[in-house]
Amino acid sequence: MDLITPAIGQIFWVCLVFIILLILLKKFAWKPILTAVEERDKSIEESIEMATKTKHEMQQLQAQNENLLKEARAERDKMVKEAAETGKQIIADAKEAAKVEADKIIVEAQRVINTEKAAAMSELKTTVAALSLEIAEKVIKGELASDAKQKALAEKLAEDINVN
Repeated sequence: MDLITPAIGQIFWVCLVFIILLILLKKFAWKPILTAVEERDKSIEESIEMATKTKHEMQQLQAQNENLLKEARAERDKMVKEAAETGKQIIADAKEAAKVEADKIIVEAQRVINTEKAAAMSELKTTVAALSLEIAEKVIKGELASDAKQKALAEKLAEDINVN
């Protein structure tokens, strides 16, 4: 049982060593330990503040990025819409120009056709007149081939002249 129950001398020396240890710790180690703990506490607080500040800045940057993306999308949509409208306008202008050009070509073609038609009619009339004269000449030559026929024609013409 001697091991379980300490002796008074032993308690005295343990208490004395403990008090000396406390004094030495207080004089040499307590302040550096507290200073290190306080510095660690301050650095942790600063890190937390910096993390909070960084988090807040990141949220602001995300919001700015979202706004920039929205603006970029709106600008892109606007540009696409303008390009589509410009394309439609160009197509409409090209169609109108083609229609005007086609109308000009049609009018010119009709004018050329009418001119050619008039020329063909004139040539046809000239040809018909020439053919008619040739036929009449041949018919008259055939009828006036003999002297008796010439006399009969002359008498008939003379009677016609007298009647008029």
